[in-house]
Amino acid sequence: MKKKIDFKPEQIDRIIEMAWEDRTPFDAIQLQFGLKEEEVIRMMRREMKTSSFKMWRERVQGRKTKHLKQRGIGVDRFKCSRQRGISNNKVSKRK
Repeated sequence: MKKKIDFKPEQIDRIIEMAWEDRTPFDAIQLQFGLKEEEVIRMMRREMKTSSFKMWRERVQGRKTKHLKQRGIGVDRFKCSRQRGISNNKVSKRK
């Protein structure tokens, strides 16, 4: 039986933002929002355009920094300092 969790639009945006960030592990999303990796994938599939979802899956699949157990010892931040900000599912432009 699937559990149904209703998220506010701001929470959905934050989950998507965290999923796109290279250094934010799925474990951090689970800790903050209670969603397992499979549930994040389902949400991304549902909330994003098909092409964006495929690009994200290709990018995330096999990435060591998205899984705490596979991370190196030197990786201690969730977000890369060079990562662009994301709001409302659109990448913000730098000024």
